[in-house]
Amino acid sequence: MLLSLFKRKAPPPPADLPVGDGGRTEALLRRLEWTVLKRLDGLLQGDHRTLMRGTGLDLADLREYQHHDDVRHIDWNVTARLQTPHVRVFTEDREMAAWFLLDLSPSVDFGSGEQRKRELLQGFVGVLARMISRHGNRVGAMLYGARGGAAVDTVLPARGGRLQVLRLLQLIGADASAPPPRGTKEAGATRLADLLHAATLSVRQRSTVFVVSDFISEPGWEKPLGELARRHDVVAVRLLDPLELELPDLGLIPIRDAETGEQLMVDTADKGFRQRFARLAAQREATLRESLGRAGVDTLELSTGDDLADAILRFVDLRKRRSSLRQGRPAHLTPTLSGAAA
Repeated sequence: MLLSLFKRKAPPPPADLPVGDGGRTEALLRRLEWTVLKRLDGLLQGDHRTLMRGTGLDLADLREYQHHDDVRHIDWNVTARLQTPHVRVFTEDREMAAWFLLDLSPSVDFGSGEQRKRELLQGFVGVLARMISRHGNRVGAMLYGARGGAAVDTVLPARGGRLQVLRLLQLIGADASAPPPRGTKEAGATRLADLLHAATLSVRQRSTVFVVSDFISEPGWEKPLGELARRHDVVAVRLLDPLELELPDLGLIPIRDAETGEQLMVDTADKGFRQRFARLAAQREATLRESLGRAGVDTLELSTGDDLADAILRFVDLRKRRSSLRQGRPAHLTPTLSGAAA
């Protein structure tokens, strides 16, 4: 059950263009550029290669096969001639598309501190989208639950430029309490599998795909996530709040499930209750990390208490390590970008 001790109403819905929201989106992006992007500049040498993987259109070299190489890149003619497996090394395509699959279901409006998961999501997507688009790449998005329903209700086609990032940030900050359009499924338990299935059908060109969610969902999303990862370079960005993992002693408090609306009173002064809560949370964490590992995706865990710039540096560090392995250079891999075991 997701805690929802505090509830903040989202900003009113924006107009069609970013300038129609009173400048809030522009102000947010400027703040991210000054507080996060400026700090990252100079620390991300070669970030273009590590943030997004190319499709490998141009043959650059041949070298001996090494562990972790993609077997699909083996050159069988050279292998037969030299009697040693060799792989093709490709020059990456420099004009790529990145897609953000965003879970904006009610559970992401939770936060026990100054920042809620939705705000964390908005900041992370804004920084990554700006970093990617300023290299000439395109960014697009598919939003689940953006208009209050349990469905994929908004698709932003992939385009480049700063204005595209503003449009994306504006959609994330739109009022989820607005009535959903006709035909949209009513709000209820999140079905993350619907978002992943929609992306598999819609995103045809090989892309870098960021699945940003707290993964509080009905089961069944693991298989479509694995199918998506076989076609695209997928990064699972998992949002969490410290209060979802361990309860402090707050006395008798109301707890509400943001997905179903169910409420009950619990006594957090009961040490046994807090221990059971922590044990169940740890079991869920282990199961979730195991599922993400089986899907074969990189994982970044973002807590509402994290520093955004540090989290992105963790992300870039793993991408560099992955790139080193693909090129045959030794590298020590951290299983998840947060440093936790996958």
